[in-house]
Amino acid sequence: MAAVLARLHHPDWTEQAQRGAVAMGVDGLSVTLTAQSASPSGELLWFSSTLSRRFEDLQFTLGHGPAAEAARTGLPVLEPDLRLVRVQRWDLLPAEAELLPVRAVFSFPLVLGAIQLGALTAVREAAGALTDSQTQDALALAAALTARYLDHWEPPQTLSRAVVHQAVGMLSVQLALSLADSLLRLRAYAYHSGRPISDVSHDIVTRKLRLPPNGSSAETNHRPITEDRD
Repeated sequence: MAAVLARLHHPDWTEQAQRGAVAMGVDGLSVTLTAQSASPSGELLWFSSTLSRRFEDLQFTLGHGPAAEAARTGLPVLEPDLRLVRVQRWDLLPAEAELLPVRAVFSFPLVLGAIQLGALTAVREAAGALTDSQTQDALALAAALTARYLDHWEPPQTLSRAVVHQAVGMLSVQLALSLADSLLRLRAYAYHSGRPISDVSHDIVTRKLRLPPNGSSAETNHRPITEDRD
């Protein structure tokens, strides 16, 4: 982790995310910035693996999860076994996450005082807690990322959620809804169709898809949100 912290200035964020995941002994590592997005789930800045990206897509689609909770409260959210999380906390997320498969998740806030930047999230395919050393590494990485983004953060040229925001704007006009309600409609459609929200948004922006005005689902049979665009 010391080597990762020393190279946070490196432009290849994917490499640093992968190195961080190895250092922490997890299967995926990601960073979301809530301060850069109107969505409570945030803008996905970087991720180490397909698994971590899929988990962030799931949180974004459902509109809640450990990353948003950590960013909001300013406290780490450590769940070594999602099967033990009560349904009332994150609704459908634990069951959906297991299909990815994600069994354990650990989110650390990128927060300085009242400034809420986002969260660093680690996922594991198997249940199990982080060791004290791994937890301290995660806290050190989260603190370093917070300092970096506050001092000289420059957004990537193509933000991963940009197409989602475009789709929300189009839906707002097409369906005569507020932006907030349009995002809810988009999330509901993505969840019920079992497709990643970024893929649904892409189809809306390119006019391959137009959502019905009555809020009916695209498909009656829900499929897990695990697909990648061909």
